Amino acid sequence: TYAPCPSPQPARPGSRAPLLGTQPPPGSAGSPSVGGSYPQKNAEILSSQYGINLFLAGLLLTFAWAVHAVGISKSHLLSYLITLMLIQLLWMLWYLCRSCTQRRLIRDKDTHAGARWLKCGITLFAVITLILDSFKIGYYIDFSNCLSPTEGIFPVTHAAHTILQVYFLWCHAKDIIQSFKTLERFGVIHSVFTNLLLWTNGVLTESKHQLNEHKERLITLGFGNITIVLDDHAPQCNCTTTTLCSIFSQGIYYLYPFNIEYHILASTMLYVLWKNIGRKVEHHQQHKTPFKFHGITVGMIFGLIVLTSTIAIVVVYLIQIGRSKIKSELALTMFYLHAIFVLALMCTAGIVALLIYRLEDRSLDNSKNPARKLDAELLVGTAAGSWLLSWGSILAIICAQAHPKYTWYNLPYSVLVIIEKYIQNLFIIESIHREQEKVNDDIKTLRIVTISRGSTLSLTPSYKEIYNGRAARDSGEVPCLFEGSIWGRENDGGGGAKEETSQENSSVVHSASDFSFYSRNSVTNNKRRILKNIAAFLFLCNLSLWIPPAFGCRPEYDNGLEEIVFGFEPWIIVVNLAMPFSIFYRMHSAASLFEVNCKT
Repeated sequence: TYAPCPSPQPARPGSRAPLLGTQPPPGSAGSPSVGGSYPQKNAEILSSQYGINLFLAGLLLTFAWAVHAVGISKSHLLSYLITLMLIQLLWMLWYLCRSCTQRRLIRDKDTHAGARWLKCGITLFAVITLILDSFKIGYYIDFSNCLSPTEGIFPVTHAAHTILQVYFLWCHAKDIIQSFKTLERFGVIHSVFTNLLLWTNGVLTESKHQLNEHKERLITLGFGNITIVLDDHAPQCNCTTTTLCSIFSQGIYYLYPFNIEYHILASTMLYVLWKNIGRKVEHHQQHKTPFKFHGITVGMIFGLIVLTSTIAIVVVYLIQIGRSKIKSELALTMFYLHAIFVLALMCTAGIVALLIYRLEDRSLDNSKNPARKLDAELLVGTAAGSWLLSWGSILAIICAQAHPKYTWYNLPYSVLVIIEKYIQNLFIIESIHREQEKVNDDIKTLRIVTISRGSTLSLTPSYKEIYNGRAARDSGEVPCLFEGSIWGRENDGGGGAKEETSQENSSVVHSASDFSFYSRNSVTNNKRRILKNIAAFLFLCNLSLWIPPAFGCRPEYDNGLEEIVFGFEPWIIVVNLAMPFSIFYRMHSAASLFEVNCKT
């Protein structure tokens, strides 16, 4: 018996044949790219499944506490979250120590991930989250006689987790990990889903508080047939300091929106870090795009007007709603009219921006970019939350038998919410995928050929220098542009006297395309200025529309018509599920529009 000779494997396209006399490196079997990618793909799948199971277990535990399941208390949920945070703290400390020992090594960086403005935003939310943790600690001290010790341990652990995580993201959000990749995948995905669970816990706690206030207000709108049962998790003992307890309990719920945004931003930044593990990047120099206020005055003024008016509307709404039926209806009418006006302006601005893009012929950047891909997916995915609420309101208006006057304003409001997010998503996604304009060197210069005294002198000054009057400082000639003619002045070599050349002694040859560059550049600058103003206006408008639902101004709760059509509990479940995504959409859109403004 004998073993047959192995048949030669066909070469892959683009591969090079090995040289004679060379051997493959020890331990390598086949292609290094295939051999290296197979276990890494398995590690990616295993780590993602680990994170999903981690999240589902915490989600069910959170749901069990929310519905008062037998044997499940808040201490069980907090113990689970504390354990997850401690594991993440250990992993971040290990990563920071290992990075410190290898700080001399040159590491690959993803220049698109972890922008400075994004880090500043998450730092701001983290600072407010630390204030929230201090309020929780004070609340626990005042009610320490009847609260579980986990409710005191949780804010302390969460504060340490917040401080270290923000430092970690500032220093390592751009990292492309190439060592210990399997272990790092599990560490990063653990951090992603830990933040998602903390986000879920914050959303649930804040939603329960809003629901209790909503139930108390329904009676004032005349919906007495709805059963009012408060879902109260208040401690069953007296507070040691009544004034402080009131400040802590009320202040906590006003700070929750910032805590919610902090955790969702942290999870997105960590997810991009997870997607970048083991990634091969092309080393391109990224142009920094700092934010500048120059040229966006109009957009900023209109945006600030919208922001100021929205804050005023929210204040009046929160004061008037629930006081009486007439005041509640006036507050709802005022909110709908203001929102309709703002959404109409945003739709118009978005359409103008898309029309400008249609007039330009610029290619899209289709290179692999995890951060940009995640931004686009989050925009469409989170917009579905408000679309769900809008379609529910439209169906309720159509199917309801009785229509109070203020409910009719809900119809154009809901339609405009759907249209505005559709247009805005198109504008943002196209903006972040458009390649930055590159000016060709051939059109950066103007060719001026001066024929004087039988000699030919060629000048190629920069168009910026011509505008500044410094075209030919070194050569001693100063070309002057006046009504399409060019006059040359030069020094007389013998006596140093200056004489003006006439048209008979000199002729100027210039191309029409050279001078048309100025007009093209002017049109381009005008388009860019309009786009920057639109991006600035939409940025402030999205911040304005984030404020009402984040701070309790939610007509989906207070309208009352949807509860009659769909039933109280089904509609409340829909609102509690969709509202967090709608709130996050506005903040994420504002962040994306800030990037668009810097990039334009």
